[in-house]
Amino acid sequence: MATGTVRIHRVFTAPPERVYRAFLDAAALAKWLPPNGFTGTVHQLDAVVGGKYRMSFTNFTNGASHSFGGEYLELVPGERIRYTGVFDDPNLPGVMETTISLRAVFCGTELNAVQEGIPEIIPVEACYLGWQESVALLKTLVEAEIREG
Repeated sequence: MATGTVRIHRVFTAPPERVYRAFLDAAALAKWLPPNGFTGTVHQLDAVVGGKYRMSFTNFTNGASHSFGGEYLELVPGERIRYTGVFDDPNLPGVMETTISLRAVFCGTELNAVQEGIPEIIPVEACYLGWQESVALLKTLVEAEIREG
């Protein structure tokens, strides 16, 4: 039974458009979404409402991998992303729904993420830890100001 919910709040010194793009660019997702100790592979990403995505995370220590995918339900550029997530592993049943809300603030972007329907077998604290690690990597990616020249 899917019951867990995680809520994450962060503020980035980056514009909402850049943070939004980091959620929908395959190379960006592979860089920041896997928590510490994991690598990520994006197998499919069709960033349109009704489009599908597929990813896998691989444990760098032991090589174990788990895959998941879902569908984009709502895409409002620079403001909101809502998508489903389903694990391929039958021991992790149910459909999760994640909503990413972005808001321009004086110093950059406020992010609120809500992930609902986390399978009961996954400790919510582990999800919080994973999200915290991922969001730290997201911060490093979106806040970088690289000058050409």
